[in-house]
Parts: sequence; structure tokens; C-alpha cells
Amino acid sequence: MVILERRDSGRSSQRLDAVFAALADPTRRAILARLTSGQASVNDLAKPFKMSQPAISKHLKVLERAGLISKGLDKQRRPRRIEAKPMEEASNWLEKYREFWESNYKRLDDLLDAMQASTDKKKKHQRRKKSE
Repeated sequence: MVILERRDSGRSSQRLDAVFAALADPTRRAILARLTSGQASVNDLAKPFKMSQPAISKHLKVLERAGLISKGLDKQRRPRRIEAKPMEEASNWLEKYREFWESNYKRLDDLLDAMQASTDKKKKHQRRKKSE
């Protein structure tokens, strides 16, 4: 199977680029992991990290620009919540490559099985020759 990268719309490509760039940072991945259990305030999200609130806010802005989180309004708080759509788009993009690699691994497994069968056949033949 050959995968050809098609440039759909520049906007879709930019959104996917932003998602992968946001996911490249372990702090942002940890924030997303926390948000899978429900919405949280900036202070709640900052607690497990040894960084300032402004630094956490910068990470949140990157996640917001990528569409991975959104900001709610709850009186004075602005709780963040995870957004599934951009992650789904990234997962769909990765799925094409998973299928590609699985087919390559299947061909490799078949080749290794054939090589093992050939080796086993040679060993069996050598044992017969020795016993004669």
C-alpha cells in the first residue's frame, strides 16, 4: 500500500501541524491527560508543575490555538476542557500509517517464516545425511 500525502486545504494541514506541535511538549500532553477527567481551572492545571502560572498559561494558549482545549466561563473562573475533534483528526491521519506499517510487518513476518522453514529443512536434511 502506497500512501500519497494529498494537500487538502491549507487550513486542514495547518490545523494538523498545530496539533502535532502542541502534542510535542510533555507538559502539554500532561495537561491534556488531566483534562480527560474533566474541566479544570488554570490554577488546578498548574498545581502538579514546578512552573509559574504565566508559563502554564502559555502552554494553554498553544493547546487552545491547536483546538485541543477550549475555555469556558463559570463566574470568575475560566475552566479549560478538552476538545476531541482535533485529536480525532490526528488519530485518523496516523491510522493510515499504522495500516502501512502493519502490512510491512506482515510481509516481514512472512519472509522470516519462509527463511525459518528453509533453515529447518536444511537442518533436517543435514541430520539425515549424518545418520546415513
